[in-house]
Amino acid sequence: MEKTTAWPFALIYAALIVFASLFPFEGWRAQGIAPWVFLTGPLPPHYWTGFDVGINILGYLPLGFLLALALMRSGWPRSAVPLALLAGTALSLLMEFLQIYLPKRVPSNLDLLLNAAGALLGGLIAGLLERLGALERWSRFRSRWFARDARGALVLLALWPWALLFPAAEPFGLGQVLERLEAMLADLFDGTPFFDWLPVREAQLEALSPAAEMVCVGLGLLVPCLLAFSITRQPWRRAVLLFSAAAIGVGATALSAALSWGPSHAWAWLSRPAQAGLVLGLLLGSLVIGLRQRACAVLLLVVQSMHLALLNDAPTSAYFAQTLIDWEQGRFIRFYGLGQWLGWLWPYVTLIYVLQRASRRALPERG
Repeated sequence: MEKTTAWPFALIYAALIVFASLFPFEGWRAQGIAPWVFLTGPLPPHYWTGFDVGINILGYLPLGFLLALALMRSGWPRSAVPLALLAGTALSLLMEFLQIYLPKRVPSNLDLLLNAAGALLGGLIAGLLERLGALERWSRFRSRWFARDARGALVLLALWPWALLFPAAEPFGLGQVLERLEAMLADLFDGTPFFDWLPVREAQLEALSPAAEMVCVGLGLLVPCLLAFSITRQPWRRAVLLFSAAAIGVGATALSAALSWGPSHAWAWLSRPAQAGLVLGLLLGSLVIGLRQRACAVLLLVVQSMHLALLNDAPTSAYFAQTLIDWEQGRFIRFYGLGQWLGWLWPYVTLIYVLQRASRRALPERG
């Protein structure tokens, strides 16, 4: 990762931490106590769990990694890890201070220590990889496999598994926002003259048929594959990316199910229509593996639009709605806001990015 890109990635990730730490940004109030009172609390606090420990470390590990990498590439190799630790600790301390004013968040000295440990671990990993030359090899690998302007697509591909972690009504069903958007608008304009003007659809009572579910899953898998195809050219490399996307997507969806309903239900989503959809996605990806990069980008626009239309025409079940309540009010509060927005916006951001890229006169045929 070049010097010019490491800093923006670090700042973007810091902004995501702020978002996840302070969501839902409502109910701010002074409680009459000093914001640093949590620093003298007992260690460990009574409410901590192994889940909290792991996620606090993992949450700040990428920040430490990106900050240390940016500092090393900016001519601060010896101070990179200490400065990354300092910055990560300062950000965590600020978030804990602010959480004292949010009724749904609880500041914790253990969270602060674990966040600092995550930043330190990320910085040490960056230093080790830099010393071993792994980051330089990644730069050479990227230049061989992908087009020169592939940065945006690579970021979107990296975010896709994270977007899948937020529960979806259908496997790989990112972007199902219309039903919730209609409900939000109805609540907003309830009791006003504008309520009768809302273009709300008739209630959709029938769930997707097995065939429609199969197509939905297949198109949902095909979208990231086409995005990857649009930045690489060699058919054998596209085949690697195709099967890698399927494996990563299945793993992320299984993890989401395990987090939502428990480890014993990790594969409950893998019904026969879902299995057929995976096969369909792999088959469709194999059929278009020889298309030019520009054609893949244009086809992605069509496939993504079809997928969103099919997905947003399907209702969400009451059981799925209960799952969302668990995410919103339970231990997933740290991820709910960020995960929700990733799951909602990823397809639309991808459409905008690919539309802008496909509108160029010629895509770089490299990779």
